[in-house]
Amino acid sequence: MQRMLRQILTSKVYEAAIETPLEEATALSAQLHNRILLKREDLQPVFSFKLRGAYNKIAHLSATEKAKGVIAASAGNHAQGVAFSALKLGLKALIVMPATTPEIKVCAVKALKAEVVLHGDSYSEAAAHCTKLAGLNGMTYIHPFDDELVIAGQGTVADEIMRQSAGKLDAVFVPVGGGGLIAGMACYLKALDPHIKVIGVEPYDSDAMYHSLKAGYPVELDAVGIFADGVAVKKVGQFTFDLCLKYVDEIIRVSTDEICGAIKSVYQATRSIVEPAGALGMAGINQYVRERKPEGQTLVAINSGANMNFERLRYIAERTLTGEQRESLFAVTIPEKPGSLRHLCSEVLEETNITEFSYRLSTREEAHIFVGVSLGGSIARTAFTERLQQQGYASTDLTDNELAKTHLRYMIGGRSPEALREKLYRFWFPERPGALTRFLADMGANWNISLFQYRTIGGDFGRVLIGLEIPAEDEAKFAHFLKALGYRYEEATSDPAYHLFL
Repeated sequence: MQRMLRQILTSKVYEAAIETPLEEATALSAQLHNRILLKREDLQPVFSFKLRGAYNKIAHLSATEKAKGVIAASAGNHAQGVAFSALKLGLKALIVMPATTPEIKVCAVKALKAEVVLHGDSYSEAAAHCTKLAGLNGMTYIHPFDDELVIAGQGTVADEIMRQSAGKLDAVFVPVGGGGLIAGMACYLKALDPHIKVIGVEPYDSDAMYHSLKAGYPVELDAVGIFADGVAVKKVGQFTFDLCLKYVDEIIRVSTDEICGAIKSVYQATRSIVEPAGALGMAGINQYVRERKPEGQTLVAINSGANMNFERLRYIAERTLTGEQRESLFAVTIPEKPGSLRHLCSEVLEETNITEFSYRLSTREEAHIFVGVSLGGSIARTAFTERLQQQGYASTDLTDNELAKTHLRYMIGGRSPEALREKLYRFWFPERPGALTRFLADMGANWNISLFQYRTIGGDFGRVLIGLEIPAEDEAKFAHFLKALGYRYEEATSDPAYHLFL
């Protein structure tokens, strides 16, 4: 501990990195009944804390080592740290990155004049190739986490937090991949105040440190998830493991949905968007407060990075609702007859805010509906299931079903040979609580609904796609009905996409 403290306090990180602010998230603090502080490592020149450790290691190299250049393997953030440091010191840099690395990180490394080699699907595969290349070209290998000088560089985050908070902390939540950040921070924090809890946070599908601490030795995972690519490490370092075993209090594991919810929490607090790995600290706080219910404590989340492809935001936004426990998903079976949808909404969903509603005519006996509702937590979901059962509806809770959330919700539909004289319409109606139920009530039971799809998009107007079986003799009556309904609409029966897929 003493050697590590000395290395942290004498590190050279500030030749390249900045001291990032420790900001209070006022709204989050009020919501969670604890003082929530965010350590903004996403504001570093490379948008990640990794610059600290990389520069500290490279700056300490001998002249001979510097002349040979540096090589590193990384999922992205360490790569940028090494490339930035090498550029600043005038050194040659070669970076081996997994082929799955987000494009934004690959482009950022190339912009820093480093050579990039893409290899493998995970950090471990890239690291093995990097070691092979280092042996061939003689370049100095800069390990992303299992190196004393790298760990010391990351430990300067804790030094700043203690000064910025005057040491008045209860717990610090740290993202964990290979363990470099939490090892350095834990060593420093426990040396200054052993009462501060140091809590690591890992995704369930990349939880190498959790299993290693449980087993008592570094465990290698068979595979890792790549959603939080910044912590997708199959095996933690031996040195980082030893420090974590001594100084880390516990590891919390979180789901993909919880990470997405944390990204939103950070956005609402800072108006900045962190990457999935960067949101792990906040995800840990959310789970910690929800399950253990502390009050009046000062909790710090490390916003460790903000390098994320913009295109991923669509997926994150979808999963945020379930991650915050504000949306639950169900499959509901109803009899196939006119008025069934209206009956379901009026008898079961009348007081429930609907977020998604998908239905396609299948047979003339029964139909299956995919519905999202604003319910929070398992107790509310159980109560909703019981309400459905009391009304005679069979249902399945799909809230925790990965297949349903990732694929099924986008595949519901298809052609139906049972749909006769079907007309397709798009509707826009004012988005307010109960709006969808009132919309279905206005539609009445005069014509059979053969297709129905609704998904809230967070705007002022809800959008519905609806298919109706209109008998020839009712066409004039239906046209009058549409005019009297008062909603903006347009017919889509001739749309080529409808004919191709529905």
